[in-house]
Amino acid sequence: MPNFRSPEEFREVMDRTFAIMSEDPDMGPQLREADTPQRFEFTDLHLVVNIRAGGPDEPNLAWVWSDDVSWEPKVKMSMSSETANSYFQGKENVAIAIARRRIKAGGDVKAALAIIPMTKPLFGLYREMIAEDYPHLEV
Repeated sequence: MPNFRSPEEFREVMDRTFAIMSEDPDMGPQLREADTPQRFEFTDLHLVVNIRAGGPDEPNLAWVWSDDVSWEPKVKMSMSSETANSYFQGKENVAIAIARRRIKAGGDVKAALAIIPMTKPLFGLYREMIAEDYPHLEV
């Protein structure tokens, strides 16, 4: 399986991915409206990111690479960077990954599953970004 070259590369790719979701004219407003704060832990890289809907003068999504945030996540997910990369390329089904323990989920998992259809357009955009700038990550 393809691997990220470093934790820095992973953060770069994920920052770009979250920005794509936030700035997309369809996904961004839908995710803001869903208002589902989430915490993701990437176990192999020892990284944590907390994501929430943006405030009035912010983009649609706001994220911080830390647990030092002023909001509580509704959903917590833990996975490897490999699983995250596979998911964003549309190759990993979250419900099956949870059942197979490739993703460990806690909190309001139903809320997390509800926003997945909103992010479906991301898969093609993520694959394009990977093909152009990070071909070593293609699944």
